[in-house]
Amino acid sequence: MYRSPRELIGFTLGRASRLWRTRMDERLGPLGLTQARWLVLVHLSRAGGAMPQKELAERIGVEGPTLVRVLDGLERTGFIERRGQDADRRAKVVHLVAQSSDVVGEIVKIAAELREEILDGVAEEDLATCMRVLTTIVRNMEGGR
Repeated sequence: MYRSPRELIGFTLGRASRLWRTRMDERLGPLGLTQARWLVLVHLSRAGGAMPQKELAERIGVEGPTLVRVLDGLERTGFIERRGQDADRRAKVVHLVAQSSDVVGEIVKIAAELREEILDGVAEEDLATCMRVLTTIVRNMEGGR
């Protein structure tokens, strides 16, 4: 039975997201990184190496207690450290540590290789259109519509 693109878009987006993350997990598994861990490292790297813990949870889309467990593991492996803020010692800022730069570089390299494989055969114009549509969808969802 034929379904319209409006009916299928949610299922297709969800499936694409799951498959993309599964492929990343497969490639990053040998580095000992789970999806939760590599997402934290990438977000911190993109933010210049440090971010308030609350903001990090929001960006990744997880609840605070869930993030705390991930951060505990990353701290044990020596990739991050948490420091109190001067204004509020209870609020923590998560920092990448120097030795994490190699693993972050490897994550970025693997992600770029995978992205090229996944997007093989997709024209730049089509990708630009897709990004405009996805940006609108995200904006609509973030706006509470």
